[in-house]
Amino acid sequence: MRVPEGVPGLLRDLIHDRTGIFFEDSRLDTLMEKLEPLARGRRHQSFLDYYYALKDNQAAEWEETWEALSVQETYFWREMSQIEALTGIIIPDWFQRHSTPFRIWCAACATGEEPYSIAMALAETGWSAHPIEIVASDASSQALEKAKAARYRERSLRCLPPALRLKYFEPMPGASRLRPGIVSQVKFRLANLSESRDVAALARVQAIFCRNVFIYFSPHAIRQTVANMAAKMPAGGLLFVGASESLLRMSADFELREIGNAFAYVRTR
Repeated sequence: MRVPEGVPGLLRDLIHDRTGIFFEDSRLDTLMEKLEPLARGRRHQSFLDYYYALKDNQAAEWEETWEALSVQETYFWREMSQIEALTGIIIPDWFQRHSTPFRIWCAACATGEEPYSIAMALAETGWSAHPIEIVASDASSQALEKAKAARYRERSLRCLPPALRLKYFEPMPGASRLRPGIVSQVKFRLANLSESRDVAALARVQAIFCRNVFIYFSPHAIRQTVANMAAKMPAGGLLFVGASESLLRMSADFELREIGNAFAYVRTR
């Protein structure tokens, strides 16, 4: 399919506006390679036709575009120092001072390995009987369906200790299925981090895990998303990002603090 001059930039800017995901000029060819099968599959005559279908906010077009652009490389027991700080320091401190629920939002959860890791860690440390709510969201409905099914192949389990795999998973042909007791601890929601209404509906929590997401966003999209989170988070709320991500100079609403062996951004006002 021929690519008219200027159209890759139009598609890039539209996708950035709707998703926060940004492709530098040097990666526009990569973007078009990802989009070409979608444009052909939807029988558009040109990339310009495809652009207008997206611009018209056609749901079917955006659903497939999310699938093509979303990065679902995740696994159980990833970056556990933050989850250990949550279960070993933050939650015990909360319930020493409060009887109200501790709420956790896992943003851009992909196929669910992160929120389920948190649920398993809570079970392992004896906190699962306390009023703790875990909500996980993603913009991809197909990823959420996989998360709800809770069936995982070996790649997702590669860092999970064998004893926990035996305890929390049931073997099945070609995969392992997470036991219902853990699955029931997580509620899944469809949400786009670039939509302020979606963020506002989920951000009124004590802890947000938004890890390895901002590496795909532009600085503008990061600032906007973090500001939307801060607008609803209570003072003292915690925002966890990936080890390679930083919010320094991105927001005045959070302060970086060390908690145990982990770092978190604390809502300051």
